[in-house]
Amino acid sequence: MTVLRRVARPVAIIAGVLMLGESALAQLQLTPQAADAPKASKSVRTKTIKPPPPPKEAAPTLKPSHAPDTKADAPATDKANADMVYGAYQRGLYKTAFDLAMKQAQENKDVAAMTMLGELYANSLGIKRDYGKAIEWYQRAADLGDREAMFALAMLRISGRGGPPDRAAAVKLLASSAKLGEPKAAYNLALLYMDGQTLPQDFKRAAELLRFAADAGSPEAQYALATFYKEGTGVEQNLYKSVRLLQAASLAGNVDAEVEYAIALFNGAGTEKNETAAVSLLRKAARQNSAIAQNRLAHVLVTGMGAPVDKVEGLKWHIVAKTAGKGDLMLDEAMAQATPEERAKAESAARKWLGIK
Repeated sequence: MTVLRRVARPVAIIAGVLMLGESALAQLQLTPQAADAPKASKSVRTKTIKPPPPPKEAAPTLKPSHAPDTKADAPATDKANADMVYGAYQRGLYKTAFDLAMKQAQENKDVAAMTMLGELYANSLGIKRDYGKAIEWYQRAADLGDREAMFALAMLRISGRGGPPDRAAAVKLLASSAKLGEPKAAYNLALLYMDGQTLPQDFKRAAELLRFAADAGSPEAQYALATFYKEGTGVEQNLYKSVRLLQAASLAGNVDAEVEYAIALFNGAGTEKNETAAVSLLRKAARQNSAIAQNRLAHVLVTGMGAPVDKVEGLKWHIVAKTAGKGDLMLDEAMAQATPEERAKAESAARKWLGIK
């Protein structure tokens, strides 16, 4: 029986926020079953989640003033002006967004405009980067109850941008933001409970926060919570729930979830076995530069287990994965046994994919 293990690697969860520790391990059974042979047991092996490393800076997800978390009784003119600010921001007209937001913040004390100014200053959009001013505007918006400003300010406090790191203040901001319904804040607060350094390690509380963020549609939280259910960390072990969460995160475009869900489909672990769908997902993740997916896809194509044999394409993905540190002795042997023509084609295809002339 040929067994491929899911190689753990750090997973960036949201651009500029905390990092989840090593992702779960899973087995991919690639030995086809004979029609009259008893089915081999299908299992998914896991690895305990390690504490996440320190976070990076994050920007809030800015919304116009008529978003659900804003006051319903705001004047129509204020809403129109806020929409103009947000519209300019979306179109990349950052200097225009800055000028409009500054006017709104100063003349109308518009909270969304204050958060926008924090965003623009923190990320050098239309204005020279100034973390001190970013913190000033984020703080003003946070004091007025803006959950996105609280989240962004917490990230700056944790990373020490614009001043010395202050994790205690960051935790309070994340807790307040999460209480107001910000899923990114709940997700990052969960990671701090997993870390066990800033807060006492509490996987049960982390799972509760991840569930809130996952229910709000965060694919990163869905993927993390799927790992919890797979391992029985902070929750009762439930492979079915794990796979459902992987499916949701996969549909939302989380590449690591795509790989894990593909493995579950291939194994028939926690879901109905579907090798065709599994291979399709591996192809998708491989094209998104997941070295793990590239390695697994290479095995499938070289051995013909789950898809028609395509040795050249399989060896191409092996070469590509190997450049990212995902070497494989079995595939090295397949490369050595390939004909000179097959090797030449595979190497040429790999160079093309990697952009090497």
